[in-house]
Amino acid sequence: MAAATQPVGVGIIGAGNISDQYLTHLTSFPDVRVLAVGDLLEERARAQADAYGVPRAGSVESVLNDPDIDIIVNLTIPAAHVEVSLAIIAAGKHVWTEKPIGIDREESQRLLDAAREAGLRVGVAPDTVLGPGVQTAKRAIARGDIGRPLFATTTFQWQGPELWHPNPAFLYAKGAGPLLDMGPYYVSTLVHVFGPVASVAALGLRGVPTRTVKSGALAGQEFPVEIPSTLSVLMDFEKGGQAQSLYSTDSPLKRHGVVEINGTEGTIVIPDPNMFGGDISIIRPLTDASVSEQEIIAVPQEGVLAGRGLGLLDMARSIREDRPHIATGEFGFHVLDTLLSIEEAAESHGFVEVESTLGEVGSLPADFDPLAATL
Repeated sequence: MAAATQPVGVGIIGAGNISDQYLTHLTSFPDVRVLAVGDLLEERARAQADAYGVPRAGSVESVLNDPDIDIIVNLTIPAAHVEVSLAIIAAGKHVWTEKPIGIDREESQRLLDAAREAGLRVGVAPDTVLGPGVQTAKRAIARGDIGRPLFATTTFQWQGPELWHPNPAFLYAKGAGPLLDMGPYYVSTLVHVFGPVASVAALGLRGVPTRTVKSGALAGQEFPVEIPSTLSVLMDFEKGGQAQSLYSTDSPLKRHGVVEINGTEGTIVIPDPNMFGGDISIIRPLTDASVSEQEIIAVPQEGVLAGRGLGLLDMARSIREDRPHIATGEFGFHVLDTLLSIEEAAESHGFVEVESTLGEVGSLPADFDPLAATL
């Protein structure tokens, strides 16, 4: 592993679609150095390594056994997340995993236990919520800019990823769907604002039993829908506050990225939690019945806009500085527990208590600069 005065060595397992976003940004952060890319398809790993100037590429095992790597990024499919993350821990490396941390509670808890016993860290996407968009809004809420937060509304709806994804079947399998695939962005944002979730209720449906790939080499191929493709959700938070959310890939109307937090003194509109930044505004209540237009206040974003890998960078700096990182495995587990509880609530048509909880959720400082060399 790299010395404490050097950039943190990073490896990547999984050279699929999402790896482009990680490689684009991780190779631009001075405090980390991407040393290797591995994949079951070694030629795909080599192609990504060549495209981004990464010095080594090859098998999954070659990344696991690389002595210069401190953190491995797990970009495999959700069903393989825990298996691969456990292999990373067994190899003596810290883990940054794409969301969700796993697809069931028992395996995911086993990962956290293994990491704790080994003295290693687990970090979990999405790190979009650590970008200037959500973090600026979070600071505004903490300052009391909308008074006491009361309830939230979030919306993600469209016709589905088969429109563009070259191999979308896994996104409709167990561990995915609009809830497990997109829900982590919205639930993570709500947990940053309101704290841990206490209970949930939900209704779910499958719009159609099969879907058809619309683009790429597999265009025209049908695949089964194994999970609810639309869910209407209610959430109650331990410290007070409620939320209502819609997750759907059955909607001809495209409307997503809606996150509104309503408080006693105003509503704050937060940028799409699948993005790192965006417009933030506060809407004030009317004070006079003769006034028809509400006051809308733009909130300037604070911080440097970056991309995927921001949470890993925070973890890398935290390891060097011996402090907690923000997007912890425990945070990822609570989000997963919440999402699975929503699935269970949809099956039972009732409320389900969320068993896990969290302490205080950290925030990224406004002066956090991913492009600075600090190590």
